[in-house]
Amino acid sequence: MKEPMVLERLTGLAAFARAGSLGSFAAAARSLSVSPSAVSKSVQRLETQLGVPLFTRTTRSLRLTSEGQALHERAVSLLRDAEEIGQAAAATRSEPSGPLRIAASLPIGVHVIAPLLPAFRRAHPKVSVDLRLSDQMVDIIEDGIDVAVRIGELPDTRLLSRRLAPYRLCCFASPSYLAARGAPQHPDELAGHETVVLRYQSTGQVLRWRFQTTEGTRDLTPASSVSSDASEALVAMLVAGGGIGMAATFVVASRVARGELVPVLADYAVERDDITALWPSSRRANPAVRAFLSLLQHACRDRMPGAGV
Repeated sequence: MKEPMVLERLTGLAAFARAGSLGSFAAAARSLSVSPSAVSKSVQRLETQLGVPLFTRTTRSLRLTSEGQALHERAVSLLRDAEEIGQAAAATRSEPSGPLRIAASLPIGVHVIAPLLPAFRRAHPKVSVDLRLSDQMVDIIEDGIDVAVRIGELPDTRLLSRRLAPYRLCCFASPSYLAARGAPQHPDELAGHETVVLRYQSTGQVLRWRFQTTEGTRDLTPASSVSSDASEALVAMLVAGGGIGMAATFVVASRVARGELVPVLADYAVERDDITALWPSSRRANPAVRAFLSLLQHACRDRMPGAGV
């Protein structure tokens, strides 16, 4: 078999593995950093070479055929092996280089990771960074992610992990709102105030507000007529005088520094320790991953403190 044909088939297998895992050519293209048409053509050529249809295509869906299902896991395994070979080769170089795919939730990505990237790139100019922000859960291995930063207890035996610095959850409001309505002195007094709550995109559930009292921790869900599934929108509403809301201190630090928000019920704020960096074992020795994790851990120690609380 001629070498170009072998390389073409490997390209097709990579496109097939990603498309089968992610359910669309567009998602596979984003994962592989190519165009959707390139993925589609690679899969079509692979189907021609193998002589079997791998997908059933409609205008709304992409599904594996029975033949495709039988071959998909083997293609995924082959792709993982190829990526590990690339990672092993990269590990032999002392200087970080190559692509670095980072996935994170929007708040952490915007307030913690994004500000780090210019300095990271200046220190490691041979690394190209692809930062992907979403509150939806992603499959780190299937999507080809090098490092993910997540909030919550997320065990996965396939992944290595490192706990990052703790952060604080506190209530905040604008000075104008507090001037008009006064500041509650105890969590029980929130019932008499306008509140804005955060709703998780992944589950649709509302974030329960946790307070540290003399009797121990206490959770409550304020009766609120306003909710948002994006922390940035919640903070904007609070700045505009929409009421009292709970947020991580690193999310509102700049607003507090400018005097646009002030802590409320700060004596009852709780500390959390559930921000974790995760990466596949195949990236263990990758110089770019190691360099980014080191920078991230140091930055979290600087950025996570209490934002005036």
